[in-house]
Amino acid sequence: MIRVAMIGCGDISGIYLRNLTNTFREVELIGVCDLIPEKAKKAQDYVAGEIEKGAKVPLPKIYEKDADAAADPDVDVILNLTRPYQHYGVTKLGLLQGKHVYSEKPLAVDMEEADELVAIAKEKNLYLGGAPDTFMGAGIQTCRMLIDRGFIGDVVGANVSMICHGHETWHPDPQFYYQRGGGPMLDMGPYYVTALVNLLGEATALTGMTKKSFATRTITSKPHYGEVVPVDVDTYLMGNILFSNGAVASIFTTFDVYYRKQAHFEVYGTEGTLVVPDPNTFGGPIYLYRPENDSFGPTSDPALRPSEMNPYPGFKEVPLMFDYKENSRGLGLADMCRAIETGRNWRANYRQQHHVLEILTGFSKASDSRSFYEMKTKFERAEAMKRNPMHGILD
Repeated sequence: MIRVAMIGCGDISGIYLRNLTNTFREVELIGVCDLIPEKAKKAQDYVAGEIEKGAKVPLPKIYEKDADAAADPDVDVILNLTRPYQHYGVTKLGLLQGKHVYSEKPLAVDMEEADELVAIAKEKNLYLGGAPDTFMGAGIQTCRMLIDRGFIGDVVGANVSMICHGHETWHPDPQFYYQRGGGPMLDMGPYYVTALVNLLGEATALTGMTKKSFATRTITSKPHYGEVVPVDVDTYLMGNILFSNGAVASIFTTFDVYYRKQAHFEVYGTEGTLVVPDPNTFGGPIYLYRPENDSFGPTSDPALRPSEMNPYPGFKEVPLMFDYKENSRGLGLADMCRAIETGRNWRANYRQQHHVLEILTGFSKASDSRSFYEMKTKFERAEAMKRNPMHGILD
């Protein structure tokens, strides 16, 4: 049994607590820590409540400081759920104390920090990995299988976007989304880019154009209603990615636009098109279009035809063919812990995080230099998920 200490008990910790307590039985949460002691106590109380309901898990201890968790000889893995700009410090502390580390996305906020963390993990022969793990869910894994088996032919390209007007209207503590390490590309981009590299493979080069549309944001959610926060990061980013297989993907992320449908993800092939589900989720739906199945394909200018209520006429919904269609955050952690026990590779590994971070930060570098950005990191897709009949038990 791999023993885990959770550092950071903010909003995202709730789903980790639920899944580590009730789903992933091969991982044992033995401690929690937060800069705000009340949050750590709330996390401990949640587990206590689950124990009362019958959960067979230990009651996690509360660490006063993250250094205490890193120094605890009972801890095997540090689960780093702090804010993005804190990932580097907490992860480095854990690695230097000889702990494996799994962090929320991104690995770090720039490549210099990420390079150092990867170097330490390699030197100490430690497992380092992290979110997003949504690519391991039923949705993206089913799409990967369809692409790998040639259902859309050879991949030509992809078009993805994440469009919204920021988080200050609903998030209880949205300031950090506009600080270093925030912005739509580092916040939401990891879901889309991680899905892209798992479906299309290694990226080799990219271009980008980015900007900041608003100098400040006014929070309208509680408890910070009415507070005005400065915007320190670009909030409108567009880029193109060239993959080693020749495919080209376009990506657009923004916190500046009023829009109803946040996620858009399509992959185009020589024999069809695949509509991929929101990569911030683990499930579906998935739609596949092959022209021979479309009995009412276009016979005139599509722009002149009456509008369709169905946004994907001619597409067929594909059933999910893998497990974990519900919110399964912690799946990547459980997979890494299983890998620690068995010695196999782990799917949400630092090589993937490192490659994804270079893509995410490369758009701004390309924009600033008004040039083509050549990728330096290498990437090879990890093994696809297996259809294990026991939910919560990894191969």
